[in-house]
Amino acid sequence: MGARILIVDDAAFMRMMIKDILTKNGYEIVGEAENGRVAVDKYQELRPDLTTMDITMPEMDGITAVKEIRKTDPKANIIMCSAMGQQAMVIDAIQAGAKDFIVKPFQPDRVLEAVRKALS
Repeated sequence: MGARILIVDDAAFMRMMIKDILTKNGYEIVGEAENGRVAVDKYQELRPDLTTMDITMPEMDGITAVKEIRKTDPKANIIMCSAMGQQAMVIDAIQAGAKDFIVKPFQPDRVLEAVRKALS
């Protein structure tokens, strides 16, 4: 069985794209969240092996959500997803505890490489 993954993005289309790449490669999507607040709650409930986290979202942004998740689970595996031009935010995310980041639009090979790296 592949790793259990939680996908967090405010755009349903982006969640669908990541889900498609991961399920085709044997990963199990255990949940989805449309903002950081929902992500923190779902993380506590599902305890996924890995979380993909968008940076810019309503209610609670991805960086705040990473900090919240890592308070309760310091070993959480989180990969940030960002649009081009968000480099400063990516640095904040890595400092907050994210393992890696992928840039939109998603390249399947890069997504899989980041997931494998974060899980190893």
